Amino acid sequence: MQRSVLWVVLAASLWGTTGTAAFFLGPDVSPLAIGAVTMGVGGLILALWGGTATLGLWRDRSSRRLVLVGALGTVAYPLAFYSGMATAGIALGNVIALGLGPLTAAILEAVIDRRRPSMSWWIASAAALSGILLMTGAKVELGGGRPSNVALGVILATVAGLAYGTYTYVFGKLADRGHSPRAVAGGVFGAGAPVLLVVLLVTGAPLVATAERVGLVAYLILGPMVIAYLAFTQALARLRASTVATIALLEPVVATALAILIVGEVLGPLAVTGIVLVLVSLVVFSASKGPQLRT
Repeated sequence: MQRSVLWVVLAASLWGTTGTAAFFLGPDVSPLAIGAVTMGVGGLILALWGGTATLGLWRDRSSRRLVLVGALGTVAYPLAFYSGMATAGIALGNVIALGLGPLTAAILEAVIDRRRPSMSWWIASAAALSGILLMTGAKVELGGGRPSNVALGVILATVAGLAYGTYTYVFGKLADRGHSPRAVAGGVFGAGAPVLLVVLLVTGAPLVATAERVGLVAYLILGPMVIAYLAFTQALARLRASTVATIALLEPVVATALAILIVGEVLGPLAVTGIVLVLVSLVVFSASKGPQLRT
């Protein structure tokens, strides 16, 4: 179990760097292009890495609906996530997307698998949602003189959070059915990759304008995508989906620190209050419940 927790910590730490890396790609690079190249190319690599295991998952008729739902989540998530960070800031975008992940995964577990969360979880989640509502009216300076649209960014980050929680749940269900982490990562991300690659063809030209951008893109694909999601799916083989999503709250902590210290984001009082409320609520839930082995 402890090794599984460490896999999630590694993944979350790598994910926490995505907003800062995206910032340094420059304002002329579309967040749609960043999301598409990260999960589109990364998904293709994971599918090839999975090899026969990926093909085995795709050929499993009983799992096709799950793969399709998961693929839809992996398409929606990067496009909404990077767009949310571009308009509401790295800190808010990360906190909202990752804060909604455990809530979404746990609701799916409760409704479909009849695994009822505890009362303390619902109280903490209600507080987290209140924090997200506070962020809607927050003021944020994005750094580098970039304009912000916090309300739009909160909506986009919310979509990303719902998508993240959905494919987290799907990953866990596929692991329950005996599919390996390589098969799950390759099969689900690979299924969503073609759509993202089409988006990349339309929006991605600025990504290769300089050698620095090519290097940052390579990092986003290999680090926060390929390595992080292999670690993520490895953890899901032993831990419940909602537990993994909760441990992954390390990501917005890392992302917020980098946003403030390196990017130069300035958060208004409502933004700070909302972030603290979301993080404290979900961390308290995680500490009171603790990591659980999958059953």
